[in-house]
Formats: sequence, C-alpha cells, structure tokens
Amino acid sequence: MPTVAYHTLGCKVNQYDTQAMEELLSAAGFPTVPFPGPADVYLINTCTVTGTGDKKSLQLARKLKREHPDCILILCGCLAQLKGAALLSAGADLVLGTQFRGQIVSLLQQVLSSGKPLCAVEPLPETMPYESLHVSDCQEHTRAVLKIQEGCRNRCSYCVIPDVRGPIRSRPPEDIAAEAKRLAAAGFREIVLTGIHLSSWGKDFTPRRSLLDVLKTLEETKGVLRIRLGSLEPGIASEDFIAALSGCKKLCPQFHLALQSGSNTVLRRMRRQYTAEGYLEAVGRLRAFFPMAAITTDILTGFPGETEEEFAETREFIRKVGFARIHVFPYSPRPGTPAADMPGQLSESVKQARARELIAVGRETALCFQRRWIGRETVLLPEERVEGCWEGYSPEYLRIRLRREDVCVSGEPVRVLIQSVSPRFLGGAIIK
Repeated sequence: MPTVAYHTLGCKVNQYDTQAMEELLSAAGFPTVPFPGPADVYLINTCTVTGTGDKKSLQLARKLKREHPDCILILCGCLAQLKGAALLSAGADLVLGTQFRGQIVSLLQQVLSSGKPLCAVEPLPETMPYESLHVSDCQEHTRAVLKIQEGCRNRCSYCVIPDVRGPIRSRPPEDIAAEAKRLAAAGFREIVLTGIHLSSWGKDFTPRRSLLDVLKTLEETKGVLRIRLGSLEPGIASEDFIAALSGCKKLCPQFHLALQSGSNTVLRRMRRQYTAEGYLEAVGRLRAFFPMAAITTDILTGFPGETEEEFAETREFIRKVGFARIHVFPYSPRPGTPAADMPGQLSESVKQARARELIAVGRETALCFQRRWIGRETVLLPEERVEGCWEGYSPEYLRIRLRREDVCVSGEPVRVLIQSVSPRFLGGAIIK
C-alpha cells in the first residue's frame, strides 16, 4: 500500500482533523511515514487565516511536487475550501476542503485508481451536521486535543473563517464522552478542548446547552486529570459562568480570551462584540475566582486605519492586563472581507514593526507573570526528558524543568516548588 506523510499548518482544530484523517487512512492499510518522507502520498492540511498561511501552504505544496514529482499530493483544510479547484494548478491531485474529510479513504482510492486529479470541494450549506471525526491517539506526550465544535457565525470584518468553516455545529455530548474515555485509556492525562468558536458549543442544540455540560462530562471521566479550554470569547466570561468553572476540580486555570485590539475604535472597525472595558471586566472576574490564572490572548496589529494613538492603546492595554502569553499577528487582508476594502491600509513595514514591538511587550508581561511564581507551589505533569531533566507543564501552562536529581514518571503528576525563571522554562524541584 502507498505510504502517507502528513503535515499540518495552522490551529489545533487542523491538528485534530489531520490526526483523524491519518487514523482513517491507517486503518485502511495506508502506512504512515514521518514528514517530509519520502512518501508516496503527502497530505497537507492548509491554513488561510492570514496571508502567511496561504503562502506557507502553497510554497510547501510546490516544493513537494518539485522534489517528488511522482507523488500524490492532497491539499485539504481552509485554503483548500477557499480556493477549490484552483489548487489543482499548484500540483494537487486531491483537493479536499472542510467537509468530506471522513471520506478521505474512498477519495484517495478514487484518485489512485483513475490516475486523474479530483476536487472534492463544495459550498458549505447554511445548515449542515457536525462531521463525525474521531481520534484515539495524539502526537503529544500526555496531552490530547479533543475537537468539540465547528464553524463560526460572528462575521468579524477581517475574518474569512465563517466562509471556509461554515455555520456553528456542536459535537454531540455522548460522542465527546466516548472519545474522552478512549483517550484516557490510551494514557492521555490532559484533554484540550478545541473548536473554531468554542464558546458557541451547544447553541445549536434544542434546548440550548453550554460548555459547562461538556466540562461536567469530562470531570466524570476516569483517567483524565486535567481539562484545558481552548480559545474563548470574552462575552462568555460572566460571573455565573466563571463561578461554575471554579467548581470544576480538573479545570486548568489558563484562559485564552481572544482580544485582537485594546482600542475601542479598532474593535468597532473589526466588528468585535465587546469593548476594551468589557474585556478588562471579564479578566477581573476570572482573577476573582482564579487569582493565579494565566490569561493568554491573540493580538492583531496593523488593522486598516490603526493610528499611532490606537496602537499605543493596545500596547498599554497589554501591560494593564498583564498577560501570561500573547500571540501577535500583523494584519493581512483576506479576499472578500470588508476589512480588505477599508481605507487606511498600512504598509508591511509598519505592520511588522508594530508586531515586533507588541511581541516585546508580551515578553515583559510574561516574565512578570512567571516571576510571581517563584517560591510558589504548583503541579507538574512530566512529559519528556530534556538535557537529562524532566520537563512538562503546570495547569497554568508554565513550562517547568526539574532538577537532574528529581525522578518521576511521564504522565504522573508531581507537586513542585518554583525556584527560578529563565527565557525557556521555570526551574522547579519536587516537593518530597
């Protein structure tokens, strides 16, 4: 049988989708080989959130076809959904978007038997069911991603994702519970919940349900020691919701609240559904229940019309919140979005300079957060040995390295005392 190598660009949802397709192909007899091969078949799960995602996806596709002209190239995911048959000119033999991934085996067999390229991309209907994909393994050591939601309906002015991922669809709770049990049985101790718009889970059910229902189910799953939430919208962080979260004993106190900008005028142009003041109130509510929680976020800088004053507002807002970690992206226009036609498009040099400045500010706030942990205790989930020492993450997503003399077992939690901070990790010692 032909061998297959896999490569994923973009988010954790894409990582999950790739793993699900790999398991389907493997079960059908297609052996997996490490990327970049050599392999008979290459599957690239593409990203189109930014122009950089487009560029990386297309460059990799052309490189693989150039170096392996006889290979079968599969391009799937968001860019594939956006571009469709146009990607056949990039050398793709099979183009597969963000539906029909469960049919990957039959689609690949069709291409192999016919010797002809195939585009399996269709428009996403307004009403469509959640695509049933499953995983039983993961590339991580102790942590597994569990996808529970698909699609978005927010229509932010800069974002193409609603067009390439479709309407919101929630994974049935019984399906979530079954997969969590499989992952726990496979040895994974931490479950990371992910989705395109995680805060929307359950809104398409009758009666409506919420993330709290998922957390309750996972709390009862034996073998799962930690539950970590993916990206959330600030609007979900009501006092009642956070109070309920505080009762979840397995929940990791790390909350990724999407920000994008700390300027209200920019947020309005982005069509985000909150203000900077409302975001700050949500952070305050979280810290009232989780005083040492890690608050992480995404920042989109260089948005059309962003003035020096608006940029300064975002820079100071990052300091005011005191984020534990931020991801900064320079704005890139996405075809067909309102922001792409807005006046005041900034130059690449300005966007890159602003991104570098915000990354530097994010490093400052991250260091301040880490220093607060010196002399404090937390729980480490050991994952791997690096340079003779065990490393892993705390519930607050602090990367911790133990002393050489500290002995532990992968996946078995240990209580540690934080003793030092370095650029790559915090130094800790097991508390006997």
